[in-house]
Amino acid sequence: MKIIILLVSVLCSSTAEHYKTKPSFVKTCSLSDPDFDDCSQEAVQLLFNALGPGLPEIDLPSLDPLKIPKIRILQGEGPVNVNAALDDVIVTGFGKTIVLLSQVDSKTYDFYTKVRVPKIRIQGTYDLKGKILLIPLVGRGKCWFEPSNMTIDIVSDVKLYDKGGFTFFNVTQVHVKYNIGLLKLYMHNLFDGISSLEESTNAYLNANWRPVSESLRPILTKTIEDILLGFMQQIFHNLPARFMIEDIKSNNVFSKKDQKE
Repeated sequence: MKIIILLVSVLCSSTAEHYKTKPSFVKTCSLSDPDFDDCSQEAVQLLFNALGPGLPEIDLPSLDPLKIPKIRILQGEGPVNVNAALDDVIVTGFGKTIVLLSQVDSKTYDFYTKVRVPKIRIQGTYDLKGKILLIPLVGRGKCWFEPSNMTIDIVSDVKLYDKGGFTFFNVTQVHVKYNIGLLKLYMHNLFDGISSLEESTNAYLNANWRPVSESLRPILTKTIEDILLGFMQQIFHNLPARFMIEDIKSNNVFSKKDQKE
């Protein structure tokens, strides 16, 4: 199976100065505190709450709604064989993220986070040729997808680096596993707008949402990983690590020039 997803970034190279003092939305925790996980859960919740409307002072756009100019998808073999594009994508719902668990490895500083999102809506204009559940699909038009009651396990690979006298987290990769309670979707103008085929196909896909969801899992996983990685890199490149964890150690800290951008 080959999956290629080009997610045109919503994040631009920032020329903003990083935070020199702790912003109001940041809660500081200590790894030596026996209740660190509880403190970290609250701190990450505050961070998600702040990401919802965006942080213009560090050129970070809103997470809810999240506007993505273009998503390109190529997946071959298996139950999904798709050559597709999504344009002018708007994603809503991440602003209501509930943080269930937040842990930090005391040696590597890798993050483990578990969240729940009650409902996400993804809408845009699609251009599709391929098959899902072995059903041939072709069309171009408006579409929307709504996964609900979604729980996401996020593992973030982290390295530390120094810049301007501050230590920062460099999130190098994000790994996601998720489960959803329901998936609804609709693609307009399937089969050049032949209404009977469009309605019956959408009805079939919704009635069989579980296998549809499983067949789309690699695509959705990669999309979520790319979105989270972009936002996490932008926020943590601008937020000194000690604002989040006050007793962070300087072991294995690199200078900025040693880090791969």
